[in-house]
Amino acid sequence: MAEAKGLSKPVKLKKDLAAFLGATSLPRTEITKKIWDYIKKNKLQTKAKNGKPENAGKFIVTDAKLLTIFKNTKSKSASGKVTDLTNIKEGQTIDMMQIASVVGANIE
Repeated sequence: MAEAKGLSKPVKLKKDLAAFLGATSLPRTEITKKIWDYIKKNKLQTKAKNGKPENAGKFIVTDAKLLTIFKNTKSKSASGKVTDLTNIKEGQTIDMMQIASVVGANIE
């Protein structure tokens, strides 16, 4: 069997993400899927920035459990865009496109 590469290759999870997912190593694709499963199960999406959860939309409402992984996120993309969620509070939202930054900031 061929060795997994790229997004399918298991990566080591930092402490908070490992506790959130209940695993110490997973592929990035599986990490993202499990985070989205949690968001959908708990109806943490909204159509408006900092809106109330309504189970639809492009913004993710931060609850206490997501806060543990979101607060670890401070990164800069290749294009220079900074994603800094270190001061995010429960009830605030992030754009769904920032999930990749959250994953990247919580793996080793």
